[in-house]
Amino acid sequence: MKKLISIIVVALIFMSCNTNNQSDKQHSSPLADQVKQETLRSWNAYKKHAWGSDVLLPLSKGSKNWYEEPLYISPIDAYSTMRVMGLEEEAREIEQYVIDSLHFNKDIEVKVFEVNIRVLGGLLSMYQYTQNEKILAKAEDFGRRLLPAFKTGTGMPAYWVNLKTGSIRGDTINMAEAGTYLLEMGILSYFTGDPVFYQKAKKATMAAYNRRSEIGLIGERMDVQTGEWTNKNSHICAGIDSYYEYLYKAWLLFGDPDLKEAWGKSLAAIQKYIPEMHDSLLWYGRVNMETGEHVSSVVTLYDAFFPALLAISGNVEQARKLQHTWDWLWNQYGLEPMAYDYVKHQPTYPVYDLNPEIIESAYYLFHFTGDSAYFNMGTGYWNDILSYCKNDVAFNAIENVETKEKRDYMATYFFAETLKYFYLLFGGNGEFNFDDYIFTTEAHTFRRNLFDQNTAARRLGFEQKMDEE
Repeated sequence: MKKLISIIVVALIFMSCNTNNQSDKQHSSPLADQVKQETLRSWNAYKKHAWGSDVLLPLSKGSKNWYEEPLYISPIDAYSTMRVMGLEEEAREIEQYVIDSLHFNKDIEVKVFEVNIRVLGGLLSMYQYTQNEKILAKAEDFGRRLLPAFKTGTGMPAYWVNLKTGSIRGDTINMAEAGTYLLEMGILSYFTGDPVFYQKAKKATMAAYNRRSEIGLIGERMDVQTGEWTNKNSHICAGIDSYYEYLYKAWLLFGDPDLKEAWGKSLAAIQKYIPEMHDSLLWYGRVNMETGEHVSSVVTLYDAFFPALLAISGNVEQARKLQHTWDWLWNQYGLEPMAYDYVKHQPTYPVYDLNPEIIESAYYLFHFTGDSAYFNMGTGYWNDILSYCKNDVAFNAIENVETKEKRDYMATYFFAETLKYFYLLFGGNGEFNFDDYIFTTEAHTFRRNLFDQNTAARRLGFEQKMDEE
């Protein structure tokens, strides 16, 4: 009955919506308005129960910090979504708190990858919208506190850095943790004119790329001091995913030819060795980086970002096939399990943490194809999240997608990504044009026309390479 109602709702919406490939220019739909209201409800719950802390615990009506002191991660993550949705009062409240109360001279160790995509990315997006130099100063201060992490044997960052002392630890990291800095650090270099940020990020990314195997694949984990691979499984799953995403998107934004070459060769190797058909579905499992032999059929729900990356880079048909696979998996449970073995047909980690990736790909594919199937997919995902994750305070994660047992946590990316992608997929904000923006891996939005590629070459420090081209 729930699915029938969903189909009827979608049909009514589509009678009044233009479904061409400029779908993100539609007038706001009832579903988009509903997402906006649920965003406000969840934000007000955060303010009531967790203001000043990093994360809302929606079931116990409490809060949690990631580290010994808070970094205000949920509001910083939420900011770009507030602006996309036109929630100006809520956005100004976050801006004022950042200016008046946020500082980073804290004697705490932070996870470099996690705070880069959330805190630095969120602050940079905030500066882009406001042009407030005080906010840029906060972003630059934070970025400089991350730089000591890159003082390793390979140039890849250590896992932890102390924001006050600059001390680092954690020599073994995965390639997502090594290579997901090009956008945030590059944007910081562009805004400040100091190439050091981008150059550190690029050195880290290229350290992974330059250690690829003879068949063009990288592994999952490496010792950042010695450059030795500690896990030679190659895939597009969590642990590598955003390394590939940033190769392409950073090239698209800045025009660095080294990134274009690395992306092209990397994608060719991925497409040659990793995809396989199983039960008439397309899967991207795990292979040995040196031989291309398949070694595991376990995938993660984070992998559902890949149809979006395929679509934006021009491989729409492969994106369609892969999105069909993820949609099939979602519909097996009404939500996605965090990890799933597609040969054994069972979840290996049944948690659903309000993740956005499958919604992101539906949004991208709806934009590029205009096919209402992707709108319909999003409607189904939204209704399932309302059914299983909505509570009287906000939204909660699910401990087990088979039993729907609740989990007392609402990830910061639920604000940054999940709600934003739903809103845009459903035609929210008629002024938002997909083609005008780049989304970071945390879905922070940056206008592409703010970044002149000749200026980027100079400010980011790859001007000589551009001249050689």
